[in-house]
Amino acid sequence: MNAPIQANSLGIAEGSAVKLRAKGLGKRYGSHDALKPMDLQVHDGELLTLLGPSGSGKTTLLQLIAGLVQPSAGRLIIDGIDQTDLVPNKRDIGVVFQNYSLFPHLTVRENVVFPLQMRKRPKDEAKRRVAEALEMVGLGSFSKRFPHELSGGQQQRVALARCLVYQPSLILMDEPLSALDRKLREAMQVEIKRLHRETGATIVFVTHDQEEALALSDRVCLMNEGQIEQIGTPTDLYDCPRTEFVAGFIGISNIIKGRFDDAGLFLSNVTDKPLKIARSDTAGVEASYAVRPEFMKLTALGSGLVNGTIVERIYAGSETKILVKLTNNMVFTVRHPAGACDHQIGQAVSLSWEQEHLRLLESKHT
Repeated sequence: MNAPIQANSLGIAEGSAVKLRAKGLGKRYGSHDALKPMDLQVHDGELLTLLGPSGSGKTTLLQLIAGLVQPSAGRLIIDGIDQTDLVPNKRDIGVVFQNYSLFPHLTVRENVVFPLQMRKRPKDEAKRRVAEALEMVGLGSFSKRFPHELSGGQQQRVALARCLVYQPSLILMDEPLSALDRKLREAMQVEIKRLHRETGATIVFVTHDQEEALALSDRVCLMNEGQIEQIGTPTDLYDCPRTEFVAGFIGISNIIKGRFDDAGLFLSNVTDKPLKIARSDTAGVEASYAVRPEFMKLTALGSGLVNGTIVERIYAGSETKILVKLTNNMVFTVRHPAGACDHQIGQAVSLSWEQEHLRLLESKHT
């Protein structure tokens, strides 16, 4: 029996080949850099999510990979071959779009078999592959239906089957779940994770939804202003954000800014007393720290590190979010776990946290 494949800390099998490599890849429109020259590697069998707000460059990067636009700089290597100048239909890439893009006059089976017909695959092989692909997405009994007879989630499954049926080397998904309601979206996330696990496909998934990115990804590439802000596992980005942007985009963070004095104490913009934080470079150094809301504790007025007043309570089932306005008018968020929450709007409170939960943030793009 073969030894089990070992996975590294990124959830990628040890020794996995690099499926896609971007070298200095960039795109400029006039004087505007839609994507600043960047380097990126996607490993074989990995699900990498491109995450970021509108205008961050994630869709531009996906279009460059697909060959839908030409780069202004850099090269694109797929399976060890430079495909920068290759037209889209010559690249072994499958794309799942946001709007499904199904042919309305064709049945489910006819939609799924279409890419095999374009590649002139034998009829027996095509019939077998279509049946396998439809069973994989749970639509084996829907082959004779037309798109208008399907729900949104079923249509998206047809789009997935149509992409999977010809077994492309690389699958690109451009916000494929954004048109679905929340419950169906979460169900489809489970389906995509299952399909990724069962097929071992390499997937680059684009979304602006950070919860979706955390739920699906082996790694997340968080983009901002046309460049990579941070790349790593979902745990890396949540637990160890590098910048204030990452700390605020991946979940919620309370940001504490200040500087170190000659005695090595941190004088912040929020606390009523200096903090003792171990730093090798101290005197005069400015710094920013993030604290996640789950690590903030509400205490009796005057007993914590900073005082404030509760200005809002937001019930969310498993937790209650409490917004506290500090004396300097900043608002911090505290997560109170499920159960009784006696704190009321207008109540004066103190906030405290353990030093170990402070995460030092880098200056932007340093």
